[in-house]
Amino acid sequence: MSAQQAPGAGALAGVTVIELEGIGPAPMAAMLLADMGATVLRIQRRDPVEQGIQREPRFNLLLRNRTSIELDLKRPASAALVLDLVESADALIEGFRPGVMERLGLGPDACLARNPRLVYGRVTGWGQSGPLAQSAGHDINYLAITGALDAIGRQGQPPTPPLALLGDFAGGGLYLALGILAALIERARSGLGQVVDAAMVDGVASLSTAFHGLAAAGVWRAERGTNLIDSGAPFYDVYACRDGRYVSIGPLEAKFFKQLLTLLELPPELAGWQSDRARWPALREQLAQAFAARSRDEWTARLEGADACFAPVLNFDEAPNHPHLRARGTFIEVDGIAQPAPAPRLSRNKAPPIAPVAAPLRGTSALAALGRWLPPAALERAQAQGLLD
Repeated sequence: MSAQQAPGAGALAGVTVIELEGIGPAPMAAMLLADMGATVLRIQRRDPVEQGIQREPRFNLLLRNRTSIELDLKRPASAALVLDLVESADALIEGFRPGVMERLGLGPDACLARNPRLVYGRVTGWGQSGPLAQSAGHDINYLAITGALDAIGRQGQPPTPPLALLGDFAGGGLYLALGILAALIERARSGLGQVVDAAMVDGVASLSTAFHGLAAAGVWRAERGTNLIDSGAPFYDVYACRDGRYVSIGPLEAKFFKQLLTLLELPPELAGWQSDRARWPALREQLAQAFAARSRDEWTARLEGADACFAPVLNFDEAPNHPHLRARGTFIEVDGIAQPAPAPRLSRNKAPPIAPVAAPLRGTSALAALGRWLPPAALERAQAQGLLD
């Protein structure tokens, strides 16, 4: 890992990462590191198996900003080539069930023996240990076991499965990236790498820390949809407009709620209902009737930018065109596809220093991809063994 970086280079310029093909949290973590300037080499299966939702590679946005090669890791020679790559890598990312990498001869012991400075990042749903470690699962299951799913939904309704943002990408991908970065920082002191065990159940539980505190204090009700910020409060919810679209409001503070009432042209005495749970149903009806009188865009023109804690509910097609997000460059276009820009932003090290590039296509030149990783002799040996196209 380079100690000095050129002006304008990504904050992780000089960091090299090997990513073993996977779906969900593993490529998310690799994308985050690549967006910050790390050099990521993705090793894909020679004979791809169907995983996740199928689409053309250019639409798999999590795979941007890296090169790739195809290997049959069941061949001992392919595993040996990966170990050669490990020698010059700062980190490795894998998302297989516990024991798979060990059976391939690429587990932590084998890799750290070749490169003691390697940060070995592993991400699974249940973790590397525990009674469920070998069980199949998905985002919804990891939310369920940690208590998060039970808290999501409306009063009197079953728990609502959210997008896979919470388990796969936040509890898994983000925590894996955080663990890798922490281990890289620690390596600067110790000179040694280590294994990062990122479990989605651990990550989701960690994300729920504040709510465990609220529940322990007795200020969070176990019944979903009855609390301030879970759709229980009428002033923290979404409302349908005249055109069938929706708006969101969240003026928890009294001064912001009063401004909302003014802009909605509702009686000012309703401000006193905010702290009276018995009046919440009637207050919800007043707000629902008000929002139903105009279209979403009419309310946006009237409320957006005021201290009423308001925002229109946009879909994925609309979001990139919102004026605020356009002004910030929150979305970018890569290969004709609108997608979120790298985040967060750094003042000196732009993320990334150049515009992101689309996901690599299968069948691209392995020799070109490996040119910066291996010496010519190693490349020639891999070619002679039939490992590379």
